[in-house]
Amino acid sequence: MQVRRMITLFFALAMLPAALLAETGDSSLALLQRDWATANYQLSGDAQAAAFDALVERADAAVADNPESAELLIWNGIIKSSYAGTKGGLGALSLAKAARASLEKALEIDATALDGSAYTSLGTLYSKVPGWPVGFGSDKKAEELLEKALEINPDGIDPNYFYADYLLQKKQFEEAEKYLLKAQSAPPRPDRPVADAGRKEEIHAALSVTRKKLQQSGS
Repeated sequence: MQVRRMITLFFALAMLPAALLAETGDSSLALLQRDWATANYQLSGDAQAAAFDALVERADAAVADNPESAELLIWNGIIKSSYAGTKGGLGALSLAKAARASLEKALEIDATALDGSAYTSLGTLYSKVPGWPVGFGSDKKAEELLEKALEINPDGIDPNYFYADYLLQKKQFEEAEKYLLKAQSAPPRPDRPVADAGRKEEIHAALSVTRKKLQQSGS
């Protein structure tokens, strides 16, 4: 009986790390999403920089523990690209390159993970980063990736907003307005209220700019 109990316990413990790993991966993802929204939308200055520094470390640790998780790789890329956007300078370019590597790996593992978010984030990176010889930015690549994201998630708030943002950069204001309105009417994400609220504010601001430009052009 004692031997049987020991064997049973051995197999139970042998199965435990995999189960814990999956649970840890899921909880890490939710926490990274929540804390990113706080850092991105509710903090500024030194507090924001410190929060992003901590998030980068946590995102790297989460990927190290779950290297085949496309979802965690996507959020690793989102955090680094968001930090790059607030940081500026040479440090921003190194973060952007690291974000690109994470997002590209996520696409290799599962291109449809998180409704194609890797395409959205990677496309946005290509649209924001300077082109050669400074960086890897490319309008052609950005458009290709952002359109792919819309194919996968045509009604999502993020793919519509970021495609509209790209169109604004290209001064295609009528088209941008269409996608901003679609982003504005996207279904809410109950588990991400802070992110939704922050994105809605960005959409509202972008719509104001777009409509002003359309009025000026007489469209």
